[in-house]
Amino acid sequence: MNYNRKKEKRQILSFYLNTQLIKNIKKVVMKKIEIYTDGSSLGNPGPGGWCSVLRYKGHEKTISGGEELTTNNRMELKAVIEALKLLKEPCEIDLYADSTYVLKGISEWLENWKKKNFKNVKNVDLWQEFIEISKPHIINVNWVKGHSGHRENEICDKIAKEEAAKRKK
Repeated sequence: MNYNRKKEKRQILSFYLNTQLIKNIKKVVMKKIEIYTDGSSLGNPGPGGWCSVLRYKGHEKTISGGEELTTNNRMELKAVIEALKLLKEPCEIDLYADSTYVLKGISEWLENWKKKNFKNVKNVDLWQEFIEISKPHIINVNWVKGHSGHRENEICDKIAKEEAAKRKK
């Protein structure tokens, strides 16, 4: 093996180890936040609402909003984006949602969508906003069964529906 090839392999290994080290350091230093989200629409499309509950060291903050004409998936994703906008520094986030669209989008599909330049993907504007707003964070996704008595999911579901109802004409 020639010198340049060995040097290239050492550089790749060094980059990989540094990347892993940085991730581990971030986890130790970063605040750990829990975010619970839900979205709703009355009709698809129709008036919609979203809600997020953020928790840090026992303190909770609930935020919500909505749109006149939207879809359920847009509201599910909007809830995540709006919660992330409140964070003032990089955080490790445990994200809880009942939307497989959002959770699989984040954990499984997003990288491929980016490679394919979002061809045939809906809600590209929101996914691109998510990409930008999520960059400094480590996000761990967790699925919660909807309408199963999960406290935070029930709160988010109720408020998201109320937000959608406010916009019903």
